[in-house]
Order: sequence, then C-alpha cells, then structure tokens
Amino acid sequence: MKVAASALLVGAASAAIAPQQVFKFPKEASSNDWSKPLQNLEESLKSLTGEARQLWDEVAMMFPESFEKANFFSSPKPHTRKADSEWDHIMKGADIQSVWVENSKGEKEREIDGKLESYNLRTKKVDPSSLGVDKVKQYSGYLDDEENDKHLFYWFFESRNDPKNDPVVLWLNGGPGCSSLTGLFMELGPSSVNKKIELVHNPSSWNANASVIFLDQPVNVGFSYSGGSVSNTIAAGKDVYALLTLFFKQFPEYAHQDFHISGESYAGHYIPVFASEILAHKKRNINLKSVLIGNGLTDGLTQYQYYKPMACGEGGWPAVLDAGTCQSMENAYPRCANLIQNCYKSESAWSCVPASIYCNNALLGPYQKTGQNVYDIRGKCEDSSNLCYSELGWISEYLNKRDVQKALGAEVSNYESCNFDINRNFLFQGDWMKPFHRLVPGILKEIPVLIYAGDADFICNWLGNQAWAEALEWPGQKAYNKVPMSDLLLSDDGTKIGAVKSSGNFTFMRLHSAGHMVPYDQPVASLDMLNRWLAGEWIE
Repeated sequence: MKVAASALLVGAASAAIAPQQVFKFPKEASSNDWSKPLQNLEESLKSLTGEARQLWDEVAMMFPESFEKANFFSSPKPHTRKADSEWDHIMKGADIQSVWVENSKGEKEREIDGKLESYNLRTKKVDPSSLGVDKVKQYSGYLDDEENDKHLFYWFFESRNDPKNDPVVLWLNGGPGCSSLTGLFMELGPSSVNKKIELVHNPSSWNANASVIFLDQPVNVGFSYSGGSVSNTIAAGKDVYALLTLFFKQFPEYAHQDFHISGESYAGHYIPVFASEILAHKKRNINLKSVLIGNGLTDGLTQYQYYKPMACGEGGWPAVLDAGTCQSMENAYPRCANLIQNCYKSESAWSCVPASIYCNNALLGPYQKTGQNVYDIRGKCEDSSNLCYSELGWISEYLNKRDVQKALGAEVSNYESCNFDINRNFLFQGDWMKPFHRLVPGILKEIPVLIYAGDADFICNWLGNQAWAEALEWPGQKAYNKVPMSDLLLSDDGTKIGAVKSSGNFTFMRLHSAGHMVPYDQPVASLDMLNRWLAGEWIE
C-alpha cells in the first residue's frame, strides 16, 4: 500500500464544506460499526449494497496494491509489565469516580465527569541526570485501560522558566501511527539526537516557557502497547481525556495553569476530536484554553484540491511535476471530490475507504513517484527507509538503548518511530476521510484555534490549510475571510517569518521556509509563534 499508507505517515486527517452539518460521534460499539477492526473483511463485503460494493470493487481494481492488506490488523506488541512497586505514583480512575460533591442546588454529583473506572495512571520520576535530556523535573509512565488492555506511554517535562505559573502543552505527532517522541527528539523537545546517537541541547525547545507532555498514542505506537488495537480517532479521544484527568489529579500543581493541545499532521484529525471530548465534560479538571494544529490534514474535500497547485508551482516554490502530469491531477480531482462528498454524507467506512485510496493514489502518487520529499518540496527524499529523515533512525537507536528504556520505565523493548500497521488500520476503518472539521465550529465557540503551516510542505500544504480555514462554516466566517494576511515578524529583530490573519477565535499562520515539521526547519520562529500564541497575542 505504497501511497495510501506510507505517503502520509508523519501526518494527515479530514473535513468539509458541508452546509452546517455537525459531525456525529458514533454510538456505542456494535457489530456493524467500525469501532473495532473487522477481522474478516470479505464476509463483511457481502452485506454491502450493490452500489457500495461496485464502488469498492472499482477502486480495488484500479489500485490493487492498496487493497492487498485490507485484511491485515496489527498484532500485539511484546511487553513486560512492571510491578506496581517499581512506580513512584499510581492514580486510580475508580478513586476519582468515587468522589461526590454537592452542587449549588444541594444535589450530589460526581466531582469529575467521565467513565474512568477502568483507567489507572502509573508514573515514575525521571532523574534528569540519568539521561541528560534536560535539567528540569520530568515524569514518565503509562495510562492503563485495564478493561481493554491498553497502555499509553507519556513523558512530561516541566517548563524551564516558571513551572508553577507557565501553561501546560500536550504535543501529538501524527501518522496515524507515529510516536510523539519523534517530535520530542527531532522538533520541539529539550534535546535532539545526532548521527553519533548523542544528545544535543535544543535552546528553542517548547518547554522554554511551558511544561510539555509528549504522548505516544494511539496504542501500539512508540512505547505504548495493547493486546488489541485502536484504529479510529474517536476511541483514541476517550483515552486522552482519561490520561489528562488522571495526570492533573496526580499532579494538581499543574492543574490550575492554562492547558493547550498542539500537534501536527494527522493531529489535524486528533485535535478536533480530543478537544471536543474534553469540552463535552463540564465537570473536569482540564483547563483547556486553546488548540494549535500544524500542517494538519483536517478537511480532505477542500485540501485535496490543492495538491495539484502545490506540486505544479503555485505554492511559492518551483513546480515538481510536468504540465501533463499536472493536468492529469486536475482531471482526477472531480472524481476524488465526489468520493469524499459521499464519505462526508454517509460517514461509512465503505464510502470513506475508497475515497482515501483513490484520492491518495491519484493526487499524491504522481508527486511521490518523483522521489521528491513529500514533507519538504525543496528537496529529494534522501532516506526512504526513515520517511526521508535519517534523524528518525537515530532517535529509534537512542530509544532502543536499554539504559534509556530503564530510566523511562518502558515496558516495550522495541521502539519504532512509526507503526505502519496502525496507519493501515485507521485507513481501513475509514477514519482518514471522516469530516472531523465539522467539530471545529463548536470548539471555536469556547476556545481559540490556531492553524499554522510551513509553506514548503507538500503533504499537508499551506494552500490547502488556508483554503479549509476560509471554507469552514461558523458564525465568524465572513468576518474572518474579510481580514487580509499581514506580515508575521520575529519578536527579537523584526525578521519576516511568515504571514498571519486572525478574527474572533480563529487564526491562520503561514510560516516561511518550513516543511511539514515547522519546529524542525524553523526552531526559533516556531518557539516565537508558540510563546506569543500562549500569551494571547492573536486572541480577541
């Protein structure tokens, strides 16, 4: 599944221009929905309507390689669970659920909303001197869903500045299926890993003025593991809400600060769902103040239209493709758009999977075949075994060192930057093209949203991100669209680093000369952007 899976591994998502439609969270799992992987896809195909079956067969015939592994789901990761005595803290969700308080009406109610009984949080203090990643206070550990045998790994770093008052930020890499520890060691964390597998201090780390949580999710990504799997964003959102609730209960000293969710790539999917999940719980201990989505794929219907312009010289960089190929992509988009519209209408995997495969092959495939880096239009893919970046291999080598795993309490002995099986699982659940953008207007009613994009990225390019932000239907749409882009200048010396427009709770930012991973290409500019956003510069 060359294009459909591997091409978007460090990120993607979806959304739409539908007339004020509201994304529907699925009901409790049943044998007919896609909340759990289908173990026998062929049997399930027999129950399709004739029209749906014809569509499935047609796309499968066009791109047989993409369907080869439709029946393949990830096997559990080998792991060794540590005894409770090896952890410094254990917070039980059942204990939180058992706390009842009296409301203003004199009625008894739970102090915190949510189904938390099956969750526990195991945490250890990471000795800063043992690894030397940073000198600040650190915690690592696992969120356990005992009922479903799911175990999510996280690593927390205090702010280098004023941890008692600085905000807390959750960072999520995309994929789906890529570890957020790649973000830690390649983009925005306290240290990076060089070719010699040595740590290099990062002066532009995002924990300069904020405490940061790096989370390996969904399960079976990075150091996380499970006996089963999570293969849709909705299920992952329940886990993230539980993690944050238990973490802020275990460490109440961080619970009163502002909290923000940030991420890139497929986090364009994750973040609208995770933020909506948090905001849906009115009695919570998560002080969510904003979300930041970097180079995300959030509205497939709008964004896929901009692969041709970006690849053909209309995004500010030289064309990668010839005129004939560009025309072929132009010709393919109407069919792609029709398939995505069907997905948005039904939200069924049987419509969404063919849309993902057709559109990825028709609109991403031509670019990928050139050997150009899909994450940075300015150069070739130099290391195809590591998604074009040798750093991913260095990070894996570092995190597979026994002393590192021991210091973190890792229960999985084999670390991989990205899990290709998870990527396939999400795609064949139909998650890839789901209209999660429809959640964004509800989020904007309560908190600010920042969409930022490095302008040299192809895979989740700035043209598509700017377009879906303008196409989004919400009460402030007209006012937002009237605002012109203005120069974005670096705080220190006034250097032009991009462009920005903001209205109401919605902000779009284009960062110059950065690819898919803005903090990697422009560390100073990305930290400047973060600090100013957290300080409320663009928030009315």
